[in-house]
Amino acid sequence: MVTVKNTPITVQNYIGGKWVPSSNNETYNRENPANIEEIVSICPNSTTEDADNAVEAAQEAFKSWSQVPAISRAKYLYKFAELLEAHKDEVAELLTKEQGKPLGESLGEVNKTISEVRFTAGEASRLSGETLPSERENVQIRTVRVPRGVIAAISPWNFPLVTPLRKIAPALAAGNTVVFKPASVTVAMGAKIAELFEKAGLPAGVLNLIIGSGRSVGNQIVNHPKVRGITFTGSTGVGSGIYEQASKRLVEVQLEMGGKNAAIIYDYPDVEGAVAQIVGAAFAAAGQRCTSISRIVINEKDADRVYAALKEKAEAYVIGDGLAKGTSMGPLVSQDQLETTQQYVKIGHEEGATLLTGGEISKQDKEGYYFQPTIFTNVKPDSRIAKEEIFGPVLSVMTADTFSEAIEIMNDSEYGLAASCFTKNKDYVDQFVSQAEAGMLHVNNGTISESHAPFGGLKASAVGPYSIGSTAKDFFTDLKVVYDAN
Repeated sequence: MVTVKNTPITVQNYIGGKWVPSSNNETYNRENPANIEEIVSICPNSTTEDADNAVEAAQEAFKSWSQVPAISRAKYLYKFAELLEAHKDEVAELLTKEQGKPLGESLGEVNKTISEVRFTAGEASRLSGETLPSERENVQIRTVRVPRGVIAAISPWNFPLVTPLRKIAPALAAGNTVVFKPASVTVAMGAKIAELFEKAGLPAGVLNLIIGSGRSVGNQIVNHPKVRGITFTGSTGVGSGIYEQASKRLVEVQLEMGGKNAAIIYDYPDVEGAVAQIVGAAFAAAGQRCTSISRIVINEKDADRVYAALKEKAEAYVIGDGLAKGTSMGPLVSQDQLETTQQYVKIGHEEGATLLTGGEISKQDKEGYYFQPTIFTNVKPDSRIAKEEIFGPVLSVMTADTFSEAIEIMNDSEYGLAASCFTKNKDYVDQFVSQAEAGMLHVNNGTISESHAPFGGLKASAVGPYSIGSTAKDFFTDLKVVYDAN
């Protein structure tokens, strides 16, 4: 169980309705990224045996859970949402201490989670099929949706509350059971999720929490013969490996992976307004979002206005501990992310880009993984900082002579998650919607997703049905076709 304290939280696995340590009793510490001398949690370094136990518990629970009426299953999700709302301040504080984002962003994530869980609970009553006419007399044809079985849910650290619930909630609503593996640096939030479901009265074994490395625990559940679906959010490299492993067992996957999202500003009079939305989308969560805008393509004639507005907005950020009043950007999540960001800034300089602002570690009273919002201009479209996912607060600006060229630059990426276009030209809007190679398109707004709309991407950003919304059931259920002769 989890309680936010000044002393470290001791986290355990949750298997078969019981809180248990790892079978080898090994643990590791997770520090506060805003103050690395503070240990937030002590976490189990679980084994393949622990992973097997979690899958077996889920498989046993599936026998009864899959027979529970859908409307009754939804009641547990509504109760979870009610408990989360009652404890929202405590949960948001834990999220900030463990992940680093400002408290306001954490509260926003909590509220979004509540909305999405409530919507998904309603989806339990909308798992509909269809009736079809037959070629034969006295035959009726219908389709029905049934749960798959045990679902492996592997989630990232950047949104350690809402992303797991995008997997757990629809899985449970559809009648599946879950083995949930959170990212190793945000396991206290994973345990908080399990704790709230326990308080909601969810039957033992329906949700199981297993904590450990992807190399041991993650691979074990991906390859376990009783796991019938794998939903993963994280890097494209890791997702590709999961896809390869799952394909050998012919198990379906839902993969939400990397992004290198672009925003176009072209023939748009309110340049400053566009920049305000883009900067917010670029530097929320310190740029550690798959939907972050990390590239801008602009008309050369707007360059001076765009650069001035970008510099002003970026330098207005208050960097610090996410729990401190007034902080608008917290630290990066880890030393690795900090070093990766530093390396890409170095690459940007070597590639000849112009540093408009930022580019340095931000010194604070307490030692943490702080980095300034960073913007490069005069970036070549084929440069590494323009093409590779950095997952940090680094924004690249490029220019195009025509709107068609801007579209070409935007599409010149292995990724295809989200894209934005700011324009008042109706023809440009139509061209953007028809030609943009991304799964989520935003016209005259930033890359904000909503709690009832499908979420997903194209190309190397995603595989499988979109999550959230009406498309989630396409992954979390199997379809049966019934021919009934009267």
